[in-house]
Amino acid sequence: MTDLSTHLSQEHKIGKVQEFLKEIVYGGNDGIVTTFAIVAGFAGAGAEGAAVVGGAAVLLFGLANLFADATAMGLGAFLSSRSEQDVYKATREKELHEIHNNIEMERAETLEILAEKGIGEEDAKAMTTIMERNPEFFADFMMQYEIGMSDPSDDSPAMAGLATFIAFVIFGAAPLLPYFVMEPTTTAFNLSLLLSLLALIALGALRWKVTNETLTRCVGETVLVGGICGIVAYGVGLAFA
Repeated sequence: MTDLSTHLSQEHKIGKVQEFLKEIVYGGNDGIVTTFAIVAGFAGAGAEGAAVVGGAAVLLFGLANLFADATAMGLGAFLSSRSEQDVYKATREKELHEIHNNIEMERAETLEILAEKGIGEEDAKAMTTIMERNPEFFADFMMQYEIGMSDPSDDSPAMAGLATFIAFVIFGAAPLLPYFVMEPTTTAFNLSLLLSLLALIALGALRWKVTNETLTRCVGETVLVGGICGIVAYGVGLAFA
């Protein structure tokens, strides 16, 4: 008999990438946009500004931003996940307290929820009676269907933070690659733009691979969001040209 994790992986195709897809997409998109914003800002300021600071300075600003923001994003994802767990735990404790001390109200709420789900009156009463004898399960049920909170206790805040950091660095490095080997010319900027676009497409394709949504939607949304941010950054550079 296979264990639950094996079953989830084989039957429902829930792997590490899918498990941390939110962090990967969030970190990857932010990484591309953040570093491209540096490049686009210099390019928008005109050839003089880029030439004066030189390729080394573009890399310095870009890499400093890349790793500083990746660290901030990773720690932010860690704290966000921890906070989500803390809020869930505190709210569930209140729900358990209500189950033990105000069972009539909880019963009425449960019957209403089950009726909305299409459960017949007799079955709803029977299900509620069973849950009353199992307060822990009753609390989980109410958290899901009354309050609308999913249990995040199996989530790993540390892994969420690490996934965000790694995705940010890997995808965010793409716009800077030309500046390792080229001067900050129009050609370097155009190549950086192309690599940023390819990184956004790769990120969208990753979404498509693990979500089974349409390829057009996944890639289109990712490129659109990243493109808007890049245009804004370039516009700011133009404003100070």
